[in-house]
Amino acid sequence: MGIFNKFSFIFLVIFLSLSANAEVQRHRFVIQATKVKRLCKTHNTITVNGMFPGPTLEIKNGDTLEVQVVNKARYNVTIHWHGVRQMRTGWADGPEFVTQCPIRPGGSYTYRFTVQGQEGTLWWHAHSSWLRATVYGALIIRPREGKSYPFPKPKRETPILLGEWWDTNPIDVVREATRTGAAPNVSDAYTINAQPGDLYKCSSKETTIVPIDSGETNLLRVINAALNQPLFFKVANHKLTVVGADASYTKPFTTSVLMLGPGQTTDVLIRGDQPPSRYYMAARAYQSAQNAPFDNTTTTAILEYKPASCAAKKCNAPTPIMPSLPAYNDTNTVTAFSQSFRSREKAEVPTDIDESLFFTIGLGLNNCPPNFRKRRCQGPNGTRFTASMNNVSFVLPRNFSLLQAHQQGIPGVFTTDFPANPPLKFDYTGNVSRSLFQPVPGTKLYKLKYGSRVQIVLQDTSIVTPENHPIHLHGYDFYIIAQGFGNFDPKKDTSKFNLVDPPLRNTVGVPVNGWAAIRFVADNPGVWIMHCHLDVHINWGLAMAFLVENGVGELQTIQPPPPDLPIC
Repeated sequence: MGIFNKFSFIFLVIFLSLSANAEVQRHRFVIQATKVKRLCKTHNTITVNGMFPGPTLEIKNGDTLEVQVVNKARYNVTIHWHGVRQMRTGWADGPEFVTQCPIRPGGSYTYRFTVQGQEGTLWWHAHSSWLRATVYGALIIRPREGKSYPFPKPKRETPILLGEWWDTNPIDVVREATRTGAAPNVSDAYTINAQPGDLYKCSSKETTIVPIDSGETNLLRVINAALNQPLFFKVANHKLTVVGADASYTKPFTTSVLMLGPGQTTDVLIRGDQPPSRYYMAARAYQSAQNAPFDNTTTTAILEYKPASCAAKKCNAPTPIMPSLPAYNDTNTVTAFSQSFRSREKAEVPTDIDESLFFTIGLGLNNCPPNFRKRRCQGPNGTRFTASMNNVSFVLPRNFSLLQAHQQGIPGVFTTDFPANPPLKFDYTGNVSRSLFQPVPGTKLYKLKYGSRVQIVLQDTSIVTPENHPIHLHGYDFYIIAQGFGNFDPKKDTSKFNLVDPPLRNTVGVPVNGWAAIRFVADNPGVWIMHCHLDVHINWGLAMAFLVENGVGELQTIQPPPPDLPIC
């Protein structure tokens, strides 16, 4: 056998052994209005299959998902598979007007993609207007057949979805804010697995119960599915051992508190090592923006030891013990927590960089347009809120998706002149001149050659207010090699870069009044949006997109669009 044939044969054997146990899983998601009662009031809530939260999808590393989404609601919809790499299958990524046109009411579209080399917890959610307030669910990726977790097998596993609830139609909330130019109304409750818990009116009968037995170790898959709020999470009297985040394993570390920005997931082990009783799991806001209104309520679920659950409710169950949560603005706790993350193995961090990018991120204020009445300019001092990266406020196209325009060479939909650096250098975290508050709207992409090694420094600004921004990049995981406060200084701060075992994430919390440095290799062709996962900020334009060119040959080229791709 020639050497080439020998290698081909070995590759084929490996490929067949990997794909031998891989399955194709088929699901049907019907997007529909369903009566949902929370906080004493019944709403016609948009759900998947009448379920809230939506169905949990459980797959193995290597499996293929085919999810037919049928839109029976009155709004456009798309579904994003948050954190899935979507290698060469950008058409299935889901952000509206980026990789597809929305699924119109009455329409349908089948998302087809393979999950390869990822294990742990991801999630799926609507990526159209504010529908993800209620259209979301867990996506659990287990090891391949015959493989195991890199930690002792837990006795049981429980997804913990942290959500945010408005006592009104969330679509009306965002539409009203778009009309007035003001910040949208804050939520009325947070939820755990779609239930607000004991501290809210009309809620305690339905509080989520998480069972545990004395002596057992269980896995909690915590997901922040809230729309606009980073959240602290704690279980009374119990330590949590973090073993994974964003479907990548981490070096285990123990903590009493988690903080997740919207979009982030954290896998933790919890031991039943306390006296059998009932203990509250609680979540409430981490609020880093000063003087901005926020929902300061607390959601709870109950960790219940077996004997402590009263059979047939014949006895009085003990009142659950409440954890003490960090102060709303406790940035020190957030910093200590985020700096504890390390990759489990030595990481393959790119060291020679082809594209060194510096992006400012933050809010802005547009002056009231002359043709607008006062009631349309209800932001600070008669302005309208906006947001930007490198002073470009991202505008989505309306007649084509960006990926379609790229693939078909349709002119006039976007330009590829997104700036690699801010157009103007200034004291990003200091007192910023009012003249820099008004960004330029545009649909600008940044072009990356296939295989290029990319570093991005994301720099928060104090324009309007500094804030911790959870920045999510579609189509990629990236290494968070450093984070810090103040203005990034390449002379001093590069010495802080961890190029040995930095964590691999898909969403990074850029510290309030600080910066984060990330690296990745552009090995997935397509158009990939990078945006703040506080949805209020996406609406204002805190986003940009990368256009990653095809490489050489079929395996470095995006697949052709599927025949049922929705048209605008």
